Amino acid sequence: MAVWVPPCSYPEGGPRVSSATLILWCIAIILLIFSWRSGTETLKRGLELAWKTTRANALLILLAFIIVGFVNVLSPEELVTAWIGPNSGWRGIAASEFLGMFLPGGPYVVFPIIDILYQAGAGLAPVITLITSWSTQSLLTISFELPFMGWRFTAIRWGVGLAIPILTGAAALLIWG
Repeated sequence: MAVWVPPCSYPEGGPRVSSATLILWCIAIILLIFSWRSGTETLKRGLELAWKTTRANALLILLAFIIVGFVNVLSPEELVTAWIGPNSGWRGIAASEFLGMFLPGGPYVVFPIIDILYQAGAGLAPVITLITSWSTQSLLTISFELPFMGWRFTAIRWGVGLAIPILTGAAALLIWG
């Protein structure tokens, strides 16, 4: 039975392993060894939790990569450069704060999308603003924050937090251009 393998665009010599991947492998192996030395029950519980987490998040990660693939082919470089490119200045910072509020999901989804935008020509200051806005001002978190923290807390945190992405983007713009 033949298996279809999609064409890959690996650099010459095959896929490269990033330093982040190597670091995560090292941490996982060290924790596995510590767990094993603590006893087979600890090792078993750790592996069971790892498998449970993998099963719970596998579809999310797969969907995130599908989204990333389509964002990659649908984000024209001219549009990215015009709105949040290196020369977009304060307009790029403002657009990035607004865009960051609407980015869906957690880091599995958001960082690949931001990486694609960066590769498509987004500037450093707008990307820093985008990440900071997503992490401090995401509108999706309000639906979780309100029931636990209440309207007053959420309004104050969100209102004060509006300045944070602008300030980080401004600092990046002033220091690194």
